[in-house]
Amino acid sequence: MSPQGMISWRRGKEALRESHRVSVLDNGSLRISNVTKLDAGLYTCVARNQYGMASSAGTLVVKEATVITTKAAQVDVTVGESIVLPCQVSHDPSLDVKFTWFFNELMIQFGSHGGYFEKVGGQSAGDIMIRNIQLRHAGKYTCAIQTKVDRGAIAIDVVVRGSPGPPSDLQVDEVTETTSSISWRAGPDHHSPILTYIIQARTSFSLGWQAANTVPKLLGIGQLSATVTELNPWVEYEFRVLATNAIGTGEPSKPSKKVRTKEALPKVTPTRVSGGGGSRSELVITWEPVPEELQCGPGFGYVVAFRPHGAQGWMQAAVTSPDASKYSFRDDSIPPFTPYHVKVGVYNNKGEGPFGPVTTIYSAEEEPTEAPTRVRARSLSSSEVEVSWKPLPWNTTKRRIMGYELRYWEQDATQDMASVVRTVGDRALAVLRELDGSSTYLISVRAYNSAGVGPHSSVVNITTKKPPPSQPPTKVMWNASNSKIILQWDHVKALENESEVMGYKVMYKQNRQARPSVVETNGTSLELSLPVDEDYVVQIKPVSEGGEGRSSRQITIPRVAGAHVVGAAWRTPVLPALVTLALAHTARMLL
Repeated sequence: MSPQGMISWRRGKEALRESHRVSVLDNGSLRISNVTKLDAGLYTCVARNQYGMASSAGTLVVKEATVITTKAAQVDVTVGESIVLPCQVSHDPSLDVKFTWFFNELMIQFGSHGGYFEKVGGQSAGDIMIRNIQLRHAGKYTCAIQTKVDRGAIAIDVVVRGSPGPPSDLQVDEVTETTSSISWRAGPDHHSPILTYIIQARTSFSLGWQAANTVPKLLGIGQLSATVTELNPWVEYEFRVLATNAIGTGEPSKPSKKVRTKEALPKVTPTRVSGGGGSRSELVITWEPVPEELQCGPGFGYVVAFRPHGAQGWMQAAVTSPDASKYSFRDDSIPPFTPYHVKVGVYNNKGEGPFGPVTTIYSAEEEPTEAPTRVRARSLSSSEVEVSWKPLPWNTTKRRIMGYELRYWEQDATQDMASVVRTVGDRALAVLRELDGSSTYLISVRAYNSAGVGPHSSVVNITTKKPPPSQPPTKVMWNASNSKIILQWDHVKALENESEVMGYKVMYKQNRQARPSVVETNGTSLELSLPVDEDYVVQIKPVSEGGEGRSSRQITIPRVAGAHVVGAAWRTPVLPALVTLALAHTARMLL
């Protein structure tokens, strides 16, 4: 208005008086402090000057204040657990409340962050859940609320306790033959005090990290040390440290630099010392080599000591290769199969180590000098021959019999083309298999031991039986009732070069059985007393002295059910009848 006039206010129809709560500002605005429900109503602003009057009215609506009922707090939680952070309010029911969460002052985008955060509050609660909480989720969480008329916020500090972080600054010094001192600084404890440290070691020979034997000691504040013991001399090691608290064991430190322990006298002797065999006048000694990580230094080798039983002094020989596993001593004066005391020691550049325990080893024995006698052969079938002989004495002072060697070849072939089968032990019987039918074979037997083979026995010959029939049973017929199955088939006639049929094998099984049952018969028919309550599978094969012939095709005998005659208006049951089916090997054969 111009010129300036006067501005006044009224509430309802009454003029509004100013007080310590109600005042009119210089620009004419009305200020009400500490608003209450009683201040609600119709307010009118009236402006006057010498030219006239104008007014404007509006209604003041007073809402209930929005109050956060959750108190600020600190929450302790362990890695992997799930927690709910509350944010609950009381507010005027006519107002909508908006909840917004911040993590370390950055707004949380629900549905991202790997799915760890989830809203779980209702209309008057903005609670959130943190699932499978991790160390990185520790920090300050702020819940901000806002309505059309007011706003507020509450902060919650989340402390996440977890297994310790990796130790740092790992140092290795004071290396001896079997010990090494290491030191490190503690990593973060993640709000749970560190209880113990685990020191692990590995070498190029180990499959992975292994716990080390240690003696711990405290150097100073935050600086820790331990002495690793029971190390192997002259081996390259690297170490790492892991910390453990009430929550668990944390990640390991970075591996230390590689260090090599000092060399020492060897202490470990070879294992599995044995021997024997070899050529005549030879003593063969063998052992399991000492692993490189137990050789204790460079220049590693073996000292082999041996003497005949009853002798006083030891003969010794040095084997310079650390990978060696055998030593042979040859002397024409060594009697065959003579017992020797033997022990194997170790040495390296530091000097000689210990000898292993004494063991007894026999010098090379002589090969057998006698041939087996009474060699006999018997044809079992068209493909198998049984050979027997009189065995030689099993053990003498100069030689043993470890088994027998059979050589066999066809009559028209040369002995250079012979096949060889060896037996083990003193058993004087063997079966030659996979031979040709109607063929004559020549067979000889000789004994063997570690020194070699003895002389051949006299040669015997044997003719295998004729092959079994090549034709399968044909024209197989069967009758089935509720209690039995009757089978019939044509006799199989052997060809001129085949063995005559002596009988038949009938193999039958239910469809669900794994292995068939077998019945033998001399005739061409067979009655099986079987309840025919499900399908049967049957096969028949001829049997001759040459072996088993070809089997018939697989025959399926279906289960037997009662037959019915179907009429125009009724069904008349009929007694179960025998059903006959002829299965012939013809173009119309049903198999």
